[in-house]
Amino acid sequence: MMKIYAALGLCALVAMPVFAQGRWTDMEALEANVSKDDYGTVTSVLIMENGQIAYEGYFNGANANSLHNTRSVPKTITGMAVGAAVDDGLLRVDMPAASFFGDIAPFENPDPRKFKITIEDVITMSSVLECDDNDRFSRGNESRMSIVEDWTSFFWDLPIRGYPGWSDTPATAKYGRVFSYCSAGVEMAGQLVERATKTRFQDYVKAKFFDPMDITQFEWQENGLGQAHKSGGLSLTARDLAKFAEMQRNNGVYNGERILSQSWTDESVKPRAVVFADREVEYGYLWWRSAYEVSGERYENYFMTGNGGNRVVVMPAHELVVVITKTDYNTRGMHQATDKLIEKEIIERLSQ
Repeated sequence: MMKIYAALGLCALVAMPVFAQGRWTDMEALEANVSKDDYGTVTSVLIMENGQIAYEGYFNGANANSLHNTRSVPKTITGMAVGAAVDDGLLRVDMPAASFFGDIAPFENPDPRKFKITIEDVITMSSVLECDDNDRFSRGNESRMSIVEDWTSFFWDLPIRGYPGWSDTPATAKYGRVFSYCSAGVEMAGQLVERATKTRFQDYVKAKFFDPMDITQFEWQENGLGQAHKSGGLSLTARDLAKFAEMQRNNGVYNGERILSQSWTDESVKPRAVVFADREVEYGYLWWRSAYEVSGERYENYFMTGNGGNRVVVMPAHELVVVITKTDYNTRGMHQATDKLIEKEIIERLSQ
């Protein structure tokens, strides 16, 4: 059974009015389209331009104090925690990850290649272990992990993945990596942080991010061993989700205080693996990268994303951060509906 690790502010849950300024003042069309479910079941849309809230709207019973379960969006926060440990001099991305887990060795399906898996392999979802949440037959599928107690051993006991003739191999793939969406690897990345810092992951994240960024409202699921769910399960308000994106946009600085080094924030969003070549979707250190093309213009962005169509987007060239929360979990077209909202209601305004 999942436990909840929570910290809730003492303020009453009061509905907040929609706030808008600048090019975002005339948002009746967005609100009408959301009310018609044109973009799925949207609970919040928050837009920050040049560090200021430009539009804030809540829907379907949500308000400014609502905690949103954005499923995999917090994977990127786990990547930031790895970055904080790197900044602290406790980790390097070229370190062999298995070297931190000698206490649970020997692993099942023994293979010397397991000891060559680097931290970078893990946080780019490109290790040689057979782990794919998008394949229900995968031995590393997230659903198989959730029904066992020890998620760290689950990852290290996986067999080596195969590369059939119709797929890329690390030798032939762009960036030398083959992407495979692996939540178990993110859980293990969080365990790396715990082992390197000798601090509970929840406590480390609180000290490094929540406290300096004044994040006091959250819920965090834990597994049966009391470990934070590091690949999901962290619920935050829309404004607090925006804080992480805004900090990243400002090269690791939030409200004048350095949270992460610029070297880490720069490195974390560089493309390192191809997710979907036909859609030009790539992957960094637990950050997604893509571009929208609207009216002949190209809008580069990097983002966090989660089941249900949840999205936290940074468009650095436009000094823009966008948070969209939704509850359309496991539904067809959930992400496409979010893309439609971003293209129609946000990007089209950027040329105005």
